Amino acid sequence: MRLRQGRAEDATVYGDDPVAMARQWEERGATYLHVVDLDGAFQGRPAHLDVIRRIVAALHIPVEVGGGLRTDADIAAVLDGGAARAILGTRALGDPAELQRLIRRHGAGLAIGIDARGGLVQVKGWVETTAQRAEDLARRVDAMGAATIIYTDTATDGMLGGPNLEAVAALCRAVRCGVIASGGVSRVEDIRHLRALGCANLTGAIVGKALYDGRVTLAELRKAV
Repeated sequence: MRLRQGRAEDATVYGDDPVAMARQWEERGATYLHVVDLDGAFQGRPAHLDVIRRIVAALHIPVEVGGGLRTDADIAAVLDGGAARAILGTRALGDPAELQRLIRRHGAGLAIGIDARGGLVQVKGWVETTAQRAEDLARRVDAMGAATIIYTDTATDGMLGGPNLEAVAALCRAVRCGVIASGGVSRVEDIRHLRALGCANLTGAIVGKALYDGRVTLAELRKAV
């Protein structure tokens, strides 16, 4: 399932077998799989741990998982289930000491998801917009030793209009850790534009709807990289 701008009421279902779909992307040449438990994101707790474990077990490539990971037990369940990375979003705005503890404990196994609209961080499945600026949060988690930030511009997510290049560049330049861009990537040109930013710590981009809609192929995107 894919959403437009994170809205649950604007969803498109592309299949009823997530494991088969995951295998399909691996067969097409994917080297990393990004999985979001959408129900978990809205409910505030993982809803599909069994499915996620089956996806991880079925693949040979690493899998990162986000959506509703609000407790230590949730994070442990995802990582113990074989995921390479657990993505923290809403909880990253909680107690700084707790976040620091989690980063020290899990190291590269923890990615910080920063989802923003108009430069302001959104949480709880993007239904709440905070007063926290994305770049400020990025600097804070970078200083704590976070290895990876996944930055999503929620206004472009699922809209197929290209990424917010200015925002991606600003966030990359605010930190030293690796940054993965998400939202709006739908063409080979988008990958070229991201590369042209010249940010050495921009380590990847997440592509979803454009692949499912057949607007671009994974092979074409990989060639551009």
